Amino acid sequence: MIEIVEPETEHLLLRQWKIADREPFAALNADPRVMAHFPAPLTCAESDAIADRCQKLIDERGWGFWAVELKTTCEFIGFVGLHIPSAELPFSPCVEIGWRLAYDHWGKGYATEAAKEALHIGFDRLGLNEIVAFTSVGNIRSSGVMERLGMQESGTFEHPQVPKDSTLRQHCLYRLSRASYFKKHNR
Repeated sequence: MIEIVEPETEHLLLRQWKIADREPFAALNADPRVMAHFPAPLTCAESDAIADRCQKLIDERGWGFWAVELKTTCEFIGFVGLHIPSAELPFSPCVEIGWRLAYDHWGKGYATEAAKEALHIGFDRLGLNEIVAFTSVGNIRSSGVMERLGMQESGTFEHPQVPKDSTLRQHCLYRLSRASYFKKHNR
């Protein structure tokens, strides 16, 4: 039986998904501010499909894109975690770190706080050799999180799942090696 990893930080619980997460997750995926660096906001059905996939992958692996809950209020605020992309990317195979939080929770350090814990799980517990992150060029908020995590920019690529005529197709890639992570954390 797979052990489900559900890490905690000072303010956040990274946990398996619940049915109650679907409505607030659909609301954040429909918010044009949250989805500004994606091809389009998502329908409720598309959002539910992502939640189902996240839940299934955590059940199968024990880790993934965890639902993020504020410990003080038990409120679902989005997801953060680790994922093996299904798209054939120029740097595949890989494990990516990613996040998507509701707009009302931006600028509070939650993405960085949760992502630091996800890196800890990835390198310390899962023994990964490298974790990558990527976002559309111009997404300075996400690039800022990547830099705060100690990740290094490593060029650009055209994301194969973004339409060819989209201004969002060009993505920047960030990388963090296990050696760099341990050096930074004196391990």
